[in-house]
Amino acid sequence: MRQITSLGQKEAQTAIEAIKNKAEQEGKACVIAVGDSQGELIALLRMDNAPLSSVVIATNKAWTAARERKPSGDIGRASRDPENGFDIRNYGDSRYLGWGGGFPVIIDGTIVGSVAVSGLPEAEDEVLAKHGVQILQK
Repeated sequence: MRQITSLGQKEAQTAIEAIKNKAEQEGKACVIAVGDSQGELIALLRMDNAPLSSVVIATNKAWTAARERKPSGDIGRASRDPENGFDIRNYGDSRYLGWGGGFPVIIDGTIVGSVAVSGLPEAEDEVLAKHGVQILQK
């Protein structure tokens, strides 16, 4: 029988609080999503003044990062490669997306979940999401 190790609600709240605090210190508002080892949503925070559309985007970034076992931005860069690129729609699920800001959480070599941020420029989403991942990997 297989056993799956995954983030839980406690870890999700830890990541969300860390990202929220960092965003607030920088005067920014975003949406933060934390997924389990399969990318399914554990917890989500839409900060005041964060774009409503970023709820779905953050959720899908987290889903993509966990399902593909790599940052969501890597999927996007690979799909846009002029020589070896591919149509991301060929993945067969509309939840896959290639915008940066979703990262898998890896503990002892195992993907245990994902953290994603949306609502800011892509580079800022990535910095904040990485912060949440680093907190969980300590």
